[in-house]
Amino acid sequence: MLTPSYVIPALPPTGVDFDAPALLKALAVAHRHLAELKGCAKSIPNQGILINTLTLQEAKASSEVESYVTTQDELFQADLQLPEWVSPAAKEVARYREALKQGFEQMRAQRGLLTQSNLISLFQTLKSSGETYRTMPGTVLKNERTGATVFVPPQETAQIQTHMDALERFVNEFDGLDPLLCMALIHHQFESIHPFSDGNGRIGRILCVLYLTKTSLLDAPVLYLSRYINRNKSDYYRLLQAVRDEGAWHDWLLFMLNAVASTSESTVLLVNGMRELMAETKRRLREELPKLYSQDLLNNMFRHPYTRIEFVQKDLNVTRQTASKYLKQLAERGILQSQIRGNNTYYVNEPLVRLIANGDL
Repeated sequence: MLTPSYVIPALPPTGVDFDAPALLKALAVAHRHLAELKGCAKSIPNQGILINTLTLQEAKASSEVESYVTTQDELFQADLQLPEWVSPAAKEVARYREALKQGFEQMRAQRGLLTQSNLISLFQTLKSSGETYRTMPGTVLKNERTGATVFVPPQETAQIQTHMDALERFVNEFDGLDPLLCMALIHHQFESIHPFSDGNGRIGRILCVLYLTKTSLLDAPVLYLSRYINRNKSDYYRLLQAVRDEGAWHDWLLFMLNAVASTSESTVLLVNGMRELMAETKRRLREELPKLYSQDLLNNMFRHPYTRIEFVQKDLNVTRQTASKYLKQLAERGILQSQIRGNNTYYVNEPLVRLIANGDL
């Protein structure tokens, strides 16, 4: 039997100066940018647009941390719900977004509770599996480059359950620290418990964003947090392990606060860009196609950067013939671009796709 290489502490850990000047400064910056994101997100009239679009970007970045790499084009084509077009990597990303949205809806239905049953449900969605917590010993975390074992998480299912019970209580009952610090502690604790056979990193990152909505720092899970983690992947893993090896909580907390500040700032730019693009598209529709214009049609074009007749039918409650006529007129005016692949025609909101792609640089 493997012996766990780190004694998982009760949260919050003792001996950490949570009032250190550097932490307080980083907290102030993170809160400022996060509040700006929360405010500007409200400027998009249909929150489903942000949830649909930004959770896809978060899913893409989070999956890339785990080496599931796909392109924007593949992701948007996967969103057309034509299974024959979807690559294995795009399927992984699509399941991540489904899990994130599912977790948000479950938490709202439970009046803000974020429970183990939620996390297990997310895992089952992410992995298309009926598994729950690990039951087989032998799990170790290794250095990808050298193959050396760097961390041994709890091995027994009973131990995992005990630690997850304590983490659930901390998530839902503890309020003695700033919630951004709690978020960083929760993420580290979850990754160290490593309760599932796979997908712990992605579930742990979903947990971060859901916790921000639980604590009302965000109204919807629209923070593109994994982008920062992916770009600073070596530091992320190094600092996770430094806490286990050296108790270096201060550096870990600073990293996560900087991640919140940086990704909030970049997401604000993306949301503001979307708002401006929606306003310009609305102007063009009213001037060039006044008989066609409706808020539902505008929402469809931004909720689905790649759209098709069936989506317009459903969103506008019109016939297939009417939906087809609308899309053809939008393409004739250059507001959307018509694309054909095999026997399928779809329509692309190219300015929106460019905006999202530039935000991913």
